[in-house]
Amino acid sequence: MNLVTEPQKHRVVIIGGGFGGLYAAKALSSPTVEVTLIDKRNFHLFQPLLYQVATGALSPADISSPLRGILSRRKNVRVLMDEVIDINADAQEVKTRRESIPYDSLIVATGVSHHYFGNEHWKTSAPGLKTVEDAIEMRRRIFMAFEAAEKETDPEKRKAWLTFVIVGGGPTGVELAGAIAELANNTLKHDFRSIDTTEAQIVLLEGLDRILPPYPPELSAKAEQDLTKLGVTVQTQTKVTQIDGHAVTIERDNQTETFQAQTILWAAGVKASIMGKVIADRTGASLDRVGRVMVNSDLSVPNYPNVYVIGDLSHCADPEGKPYPGVAAVAMQEGEYVAKLIKAKLVAREMPQFIYNDIGSMAVIGQNAAVASFFGGVRLSGFVAWLIWVVAHIYYLIEFDNKLTVMLHWAWSYLTRGRRARLITGELNLQQADDVAVTETRLREETALNV
Repeated sequence: MNLVTEPQKHRVVIIGGGFGGLYAAKALSSPTVEVTLIDKRNFHLFQPLLYQVATGALSPADISSPLRGILSRRKNVRVLMDEVIDINADAQEVKTRRESIPYDSLIVATGVSHHYFGNEHWKTSAPGLKTVEDAIEMRRRIFMAFEAAEKETDPEKRKAWLTFVIVGGGPTGVELAGAIAELANNTLKHDFRSIDTTEAQIVLLEGLDRILPPYPPELSAKAEQDLTKLGVTVQTQTKVTQIDGHAVTIERDNQTETFQAQTILWAAGVKASIMGKVIADRTGASLDRVGRVMVNSDLSVPNYPNVYVIGDLSHCADPEGKPYPGVAAVAMQEGEYVAKLIKAKLVAREMPQFIYNDIGSMAVIGQNAAVASFFGGVRLSGFVAWLIWVVAHIYYLIEFDNKLTVMLHWAWSYLTRGRRARLITGELNLQQADDVAVTETRLREETALNV
């Protein structure tokens, strides 16, 4: 009797559950494909809204969705909460902390992390914004600053607590600066008795000649104008040369200046995840200056046509030789493209190279204030741009309950200018702050007695 065996399914391993990896997994719904998605976290994070968690407008759960829940209807997709530590491209095997997983096609989408340009020791004083933990830590520092200022009697120390420095004038830095300004000017205005929150100084530092460098110059100028109206001090062509505790040293016009700021936030650059170096070591692929993998026009690694790198980890050039930007829209489209490419290869069908369909760039400055640039030279600002930004971000939130929650929260915030998630977590940190304050008071008293 002849036994009929089912054909071997094509095994796809995806490393990373961000935009690129998730959209690839969703697009690989095929009975001939077996997908394994590996991520250190059990949830997908909507990173573009992290700054709203950092400034108390949203909670982490509002912008996060469990990966298993998102992919539960894709019966051919398996989710593993694990960490990939190595890749054997020749043996077609991925090694995690628990096991080795074979693959026929590999998709790597592990993203990027903060880049301090050789000054990693600044990280403690100036945290970046890439993870939920980063956002919670930023939120703690921002709201703790107002609480500490309320208790501080020394005018100079109070000024330092009410000074917020954001390093980097890209979209993240601009959005953070605008959100903190709205906190100080509106949300917290009537909540304190010993301080006037509107006296808070928000300083945005950018090394280039304008903020939002990728945007058209007129939109950069409009964004700076809107930030200035909110009370933000924008300093361009300014280089941060030193961050020492709560002291920031800058260089501008060949002059240096050091000032005190208790809250310093980093939004100045990114570098590729460690997986970029792993791929380079195992395949011989080249890396760009920030560690992204140089890939072919179909997003595959040179000499390894079944290994694909997508999202922020990928350096893929457009037809003019310019690399695509590290934004969510690119990662989504790359994920869907690679999924289609893998399925096309299974039936010996060719596909054209990847071309990013640029849907535009947007950055929000504050309520009713945003800038947007779209394909074809369409440029918008003000309320219309802000409204488009709101609709776009709600649309791209993965799960329906997230969309509904965010929409309701934003509507309430719009009417009341309130922020419901103004939580300071970590009693130990609060105690440490109090201990520092007590120690400084004692030192001042001892100094006075000795005199």
